[in-house]
Amino acid sequence: MSIKAHLLTVAVSASVLAVNLVASFPALAQTAAPAAPAVTNTSVSADQVRFGTIQVDGLNIAYREAGDASLPKLVLLHGWPSSSHQYRNLIPALSKRFHVIAPDYQGFGNSDHPDPATYHYSFDAISVTVEKFLAAKGFDHYGLFVQDYGGPVGFRIVGRNPKALDWLVIQNSNAYEIGFTPAWDGFRKALWINRNAESEKPLAGFNTPEAIKNIVYLGGAGHPELIAPESYNSDAASVAGPTNLRIQLDLFYDYRHNPELYPAWQKFLRDNQPKTVIFWGQHDPFFSPEGGEAFLKDLPKAEMHRLNAGHFATEDNLPYIASHIISFYDKQVKPAK
Repeated sequence: MSIKAHLLTVAVSASVLAVNLVASFPALAQTAAPAAPAVTNTSVSADQVRFGTIQVDGLNIAYREAGDASLPKLVLLHGWPSSSHQYRNLIPALSKRFHVIAPDYQGFGNSDHPDPATYHYSFDAISVTVEKFLAAKGFDHYGLFVQDYGGPVGFRIVGRNPKALDWLVIQNSNAYEIGFTPAWDGFRKALWINRNAESEKPLAGFNTPEAIKNIVYLGGAGHPELIAPESYNSDAASVAGPTNLRIQLDLFYDYRHNPELYPAWQKFLRDNQPKTVIFWGQHDPFFSPEGGEAFLKDLPKAEMHRLNAGHFATEDNLPYIASHIISFYDKQVKPAK
């Protein structure tokens, strides 16, 4: 017998056996397949943080969003070298009271990082993209929280459209000459005067994991034990590699245009007198306490909170900042019924 014939015989025998088994045990033919286990479909509340990406100017811009769309709108603009991850804890603390959104700038976090060889990174470009992003998300007027780079981005946006700004939260974001600490000497006295490999070298060091951890996050922190390692580890990963370093150095160089705009930003504050609350980490390695106090010259009615904190005060002062944002809004901004 050939192999093919043998296999055919085996197959026929198996079929006959199966038929005989069913005939002998009719219950086998009537047994239903076991029911699928019940699956719980959980609901998503409006105050939970949602993650998304939309296309703006041909770029994928990532963001975090929370809160019902009917609530007052609040925009959170992040600093260097972070992203919306900077506000991962602040957003849930505010989302029952505000419709909160925090984008990642291009070149940061989970947004696209176009190659700086072909894309020009500047604060002007970031502000234009963020402005279009906010329009696409329906944020036509809002409260604005700015920290570090958030100031140069946010002040450009509301300077072009003052009616968009309902109120202002400032956390260690400079708009005055007096606000620069000596940490800026390598920028102001070298890089901004003559950009080359030698003037870039010491500033590239700010983007190392060690510097991001020990200078940017832990430097001046009042409660370093509260600063989660994923904060500085996430930022270090975002700026790692030669392309990302070039992005950061391009923005370090472009920052020289921000002090040129300080008089215009100060005039905007004086002329518009936005209701403002300021949270200033007094031990920020980059921005001096005097820089925080300087806002009071142009905004004499601003509410000032001087914190035992460093650059990223929301990392170790979150309950205080969140509760005072809410109380400030209720006392100073909330429309009377």
